[in-house]
Amino acid sequence: MLSPFNRNVTLAAAVMLAGATAAYAHHGWSWTQDGLFELKGKITAIYIGNPHATLDVDTKGEVWRVEMAPPSRTIAAGFKEGVAKVGDEVTAIGHRSRDDSEKRMKAVRIIVGGKTYDVYPDRVPPA
Repeated sequence: MLSPFNRNVTLAAAVMLAGATAAYAHHGWSWTQDGLFELKGKITAIYIGNPHATLDVDTKGEVWRVEMAPPSRTIAAGFKEGVAKVGDEVTAIGHRSRDDSEKRMKAVRIIVGGKTYDVYPDRVPPA
C-alpha cells in the first residue's frame, strides 16, 4: 500500500507525463494527414507567438486555423510582424488535420503578397 505522500508523487508524475505526451502530440506532425494540402483565402487573424505562429484564414465562409512553425523559426523564414495583415489574400501549403471535421492545418509554406515564406523548408516539396 502506498503512503499518502507516495500516492501524491505517483499521481503528480502521471499527470505530468500525460500533459507532456499531449503537448508532444500536438506539436509534432502525427495529427496531420500525409500528402500536401493547399488552402487559399483571406487572413482574419495573425498571431506570432508561442507555441506556434498561426493564421486564421477565411475560405468560402469557413475559418481555418493555419499553424506555422514556432516563432523563432517563422521569423527566420521572413514571416514577421508587418509582412501580412488582416484582409490579405494568402495561400498556405502543408498538411491538414487527420480529423476531417477540424478546420486546421500545419503549413510548411505561406504565400502572401507574392512573397513565399518557407517556415519548414526541409518539408517543402521540390519544385
